[in-house]
Amino acid sequence: MSTLAPLRLLREPWNTSKGNQSNVTTVGSSTWCQGLDIPNEFFLTLGLVSLVENLLVVAAILKNRNLHSPMYYFICCLAISDMLVSVSNLVETLFMLLMEHGMLVIRASIVRHMDNVIDMLTCSSVVSSLSFLGVIAVDRYITIFYALRYHSIMTLQRAVVTMASVWLASTISSTVFIIYYRNNAILLCLISFFLFMLVLMLVLYIHMFALARHHLCSMSSQQKQPVYRSSSLKGAVTLTILLGVFFICWGPFFFHLILIVTCPTNPFCTCFFSYFNLFLILIICNSVVDPLIYAFRSQELRRTLWEVVLCSW
Repeated sequence: MSTLAPLRLLREPWNTSKGNQSNVTTVGSSTWCQGLDIPNEFFLTLGLVSLVENLLVVAAILKNRNLHSPMYYFICCLAISDMLVSVSNLVETLFMLLMEHGMLVIRASIVRHMDNVIDMLTCSSVVSSLSFLGVIAVDRYITIFYALRYHSIMTLQRAVVTMASVWLASTISSTVFIIYYRNNAILLCLISFFLFMLVLMLVLYIHMFALARHHLCSMSSQQKQPVYRSSSLKGAVTLTILLGVFFICWGPFFFHLILIVTCPTNPFCTCFFSYFNLFLILIICNSVVDPLIYAFRSQELRRTLWEVVLCSW
């Protein structure tokens, strides 16, 4: 089975005592606790799709000067983060396939150094991807509630400082994680970070939806046209997609971390651990879905994307 390099360290809890391993093995032998055998080729294919998709987003934003604004810079950074997740997955999976088929022989010491590099790359890109999802939510919130002051609040300088801060914090946090990944305090920090992002997005997007719903209700009462229900339903669907995709793609992995901290020897938790590869697939799927939610909905970006695809530079 393939796994992302740094997340591979978290496949099973390290604090399981030897006395409990026999019980875990006995319970984990049931059919539904065997997990999923996901071939390396599937990881490779999914990583390639995500890489190409996010690379097109970055190319389109860089090409069109009309997209050179803080909002699209944040989307570009999100695409780069998702692209790095794909690159690290592709590199690791490719090396695993080559070594499995005997086409590549590498010394153990070199493999360890490569693992450390991929560990850093993937962990940093995962943290930055989560961070930029939150930054985009804040940017959209400012756009709606402080529309007249948006350009004075979200200046280009502040946007650059925000992006640099996210990348720096992601790099530092990934370094700490790789060094102290066996410490429960580190896992608790990751779990808290995910919960903070989830609550942040939940509060901001629901508040934005509530304001849009209020405006639509006012327009409907003034114009006496049935625009309220259809538009409100569309907004509710969009909100559900935004938060639903985030929770579905990231929730299982962070729930896995919670179980590692709270019940590493519990038989039912052990069964949940066996589906670790599925949680990693969901994270990679998030890298595929993000451009569809945050980038391709822009008509200007879609037009530029077609120009990039058709090579009309």
